[in-house]
Amino acid sequence: MDRAKIFLVGLPIMLFFNDILFLFSPPPPKSIPHHPTISQPQYVQSNPQPHFQQSLEFFTPTQKQSGTGAIGVGNTVNIDFCTSCSYRGNAVTMKNVLETSFPGINIVLANYPPPLPKRLLGKVVPVAQVGLILTVMAGEHIFPRLGMAPPHWYYSLRSNRFGSIASIWLLGNFLQSFLQSSGAFEIYCNGELVFSKLKERRFPGEIELTDLVGRRLASRRFVNVIEGGNQL
Repeated sequence: MDRAKIFLVGLPIMLFFNDILFLFSPPPPKSIPHHPTISQPQYVQSNPQPHFQQSLEFFTPTQKQSGTGAIGVGNTVNIDFCTSCSYRGNAVTMKNVLETSFPGINIVLANYPPPLPKRLLGKVVPVAQVGLILTVMAGEHIFPRLGMAPPHWYYSLRSNRFGSIASIWLLGNFLQSFLQSSGAFEIYCNGELVFSKLKERRFPGEIELTDLVGRRLASRRFVNVIEGGNQL
């Protein structure tokens, strides 16, 4: 018999004798479960301490506004800027500066539109841009339908079709961005112009803007005090 046959015959015999030994072997002793003793809680009566109620006073914004910082309450500052000129970052910076210097002040950010002629031309440029691109792509079919021969500039554009289309697209986007921009950064305090980039040709400094707005708010408070005294 080879080794495989010896293994196949010896394995069942070994398992059989193992089962016989397991049947006649004594069972293991049962372990006695151990129940832990639970000690009764002992209640110790302690002398109750007198409870003192103490009112906590928190620093509220109304208390802060009741001091010198209340100059910003009830006032509005409008920052009108050119959104297409990427001036939003400057506007947000000035907004944070004013809110820190004058707590309670209302800051309104808005777009300053360009003049009406530039806005009208800005709407014409995309139409002309698309028309030129279509003309370069299918001018040989468009001009005969219109009853006219293709002009000379069409053949020059058609000779380099993809370069002409790319140039028209880039030039149109540049003109459209130029016509939509106003270059403005105008700041109004309670409806009165405080700073104008269109006049000064520059952005205001943080300290400069704080000083301008502070003077405007102080003058308004002084006027309100005088009017209140006259009414009395």
